[in-house]
Amino acid sequence: MVFKRIFAGRPSARAARPEVPEGQRIYAVGDIHGRLDLLNKVLEEIEADDEARAGAETTVVFLGDLVDRGPDSRGVIERLMALQADRPATRLLLGNHDEVFLKAASGDTKAMRFLTRIGGRETILSYGVSEEEYRSCDFEELARLFAARVPAEHVRFVSSFDDYVVVGDYLFVHAGIRPGLVVEEQSASDLRWIRRDFLEFRKSHSHMVVHGHSISEEAQLHKNRIGIDTGAFASGRLTALGLERESSWLLTAQGEPDPRWLNLTD
Repeated sequence: MVFKRIFAGRPSARAARPEVPEGQRIYAVGDIHGRLDLLNKVLEEIEADDEARAGAETTVVFLGDLVDRGPDSRGVIERLMALQADRPATRLLLGNHDEVFLKAASGDTKAMRFLTRIGGRETILSYGVSEEEYRSCDFEELARLFAARVPAEHVRFVSSFDDYVVVGDYLFVHAGIRPGLVVEEQSASDLRWIRRDFLEFRKSHSHMVVHGHSISEEAQLHKNRIGIDTGAFASGRLTALGLERESSWLLTAQGEPDPRWLNLTD
């Protein structure tokens, strides 16, 4: 199955109804953020939904931000490592939190400082750093400790994630794209961090863009984009999007909300 293709020329208007190639079925999963409980539930939802439909070549695309804020980032990574080993067609995109995770896991003190500001405490603790160690270490010491605790295979796995995936008329990215640029001209920074310039753009892109990164209470279905980050780490609701031919549908894994994060929207 071809997931990336080279685009020639400038973006042009899409067909009114974006389409997945015949014989393929795609599920896209929003930002997990350490909620292993919801990941397991949404995988069960996807499996049941897939089995209830006619046979197809099925691929699950994870839109990034596996880590931070939720309680078990390590468990999420290990679950998806096992899933991809069992189902090699599974695709994963690198989110902005995953990018910071990789830098911090290399021992980068600046990245570690930033990681602790964006919900990285939970990620660090999930790798066996104790509360006492977390409180007593300065950022340089914490970066060294974290680098020692994160297994090399986890770093290799997250480092292998894609910047984007294309299937038919759909483009899957973590955050969004810079309007007016073809895909091969997009910067990795925009693909993982862009917000307002993408979200406020109302015209068509070359593809229907499916993304996470920007939290909304419900999935956002627009003429040029579909946003499925429903803030799982706080809301207890992880959303997946199903796509086949011209059809689309939503699946939801529901768990307990975490009141510590309910006022955080980014």
